[in-house]
Amino acid sequence: MRRIIAKPSGQAPAAERLLPATTGIDAADSAAPAAIEIEAKGGAGERLDRFVASRLADVSRTRLQRWIALGAVRCDDRVLPASTRLSGCETIVVEPQPREADGAFVPEPVPIDVVHEDEHLLVLCKPAGLVVHPAAGNWRGTLLNGLLFHRPALAGLPRAGIVHRLDRDTSGLLVVAKTERAMVSLAAQLADRSMGRRYFALADGRCPARGVIDAAIARDEASRVRMAVAPAGRGRTARTFYRVLARGRLAGRDASLLECRLDSGRTHQIRVHLRSIGHPLVGDALYGGPTAAGFARQALHAWQLRLRHPGDGRMAQWCAPMPPDMAGLCAAAGIDVEAVGRAAAGAFDEDAAT
Repeated sequence: MRRIIAKPSGQAPAAERLLPATTGIDAADSAAPAAIEIEAKGGAGERLDRFVASRLADVSRTRLQRWIALGAVRCDDRVLPASTRLSGCETIVVEPQPREADGAFVPEPVPIDVVHEDEHLLVLCKPAGLVVHPAAGNWRGTLLNGLLFHRPALAGLPRAGIVHRLDRDTSGLLVVAKTERAMVSLAAQLADRSMGRRYFALADGRCPARGVIDAAIARDEASRVRMAVAPAGRGRTARTFYRVLARGRLAGRDASLLECRLDSGRTHQIRVHLRSIGHPLVGDALYGGPTAAGFARQALHAWQLRLRHPGDGRMAQWCAPMPPDMAGLCAAAGIDVEAVGRAAAGAFDEDAAT
């Protein structure tokens, strides 16, 4: 792993309908505009940007290109390059961005920790406290801004090549595409759930030894900044596998160090799912987790990333050790972090969890 700060080298058709906006998850922005859903029927062979521009006559092409650059235009729930050719069967969601977003896609000297880099992709270890992508309340100083500074060529890709996110106060591994081909490949792996992501999570209470939480997630109707398990017919499907790696006690309370594996990637998924079974993350004030002296975030770290490399098709894997703040929290709970690392190195047996 190395630490790098590089030098900068109209009227909508009937097929369109409004959806709740999903930008600015970490900001209380109840007045955010609704998203627009567009069916791509009749757009076979057209570029994504040109097709959307033809359907949004009241949005300038310059602004639309900025929205695409920020990842505010999704195609079948994937962020894709503006030049992507449509098949005509896609569903496109456009999330209108406020004027403040117009200056967000700029390079800034935000430090980034590079775990691996080649001509196709970057694998980074994000520290807690760093916002991944500009959104309401965090238009500058994000990981995206740092990527544009580190590799200016990433300006040619939406979200500077970022294909998935971590919450601001979650640490750990992220993959970033460096080419359109890589971005399409990685987005497809996320969509078909073949990209493997494993997390360390310190949860409140004595969790069952292992299990699977299969519950849809939607925005909490009582608070825009929270997500929640959704009743039947609402939300998006989500499934989290977990197993207990160690147990301890923190400030007189039981605590369980879990390894979680995502079968989907919804906003705040692990946090919401663990809260739903009565075991919120330590330090997660948003979801009712207990506080811990000297620890000011949710105890969640993305420690392993596994994917099919877009260059040669081979499976590749990277690991990032637990950061010092979370390791210290585990030690305070009487948990042997080195032993946990050895236990996590084994395969995650999902069949045993069900």
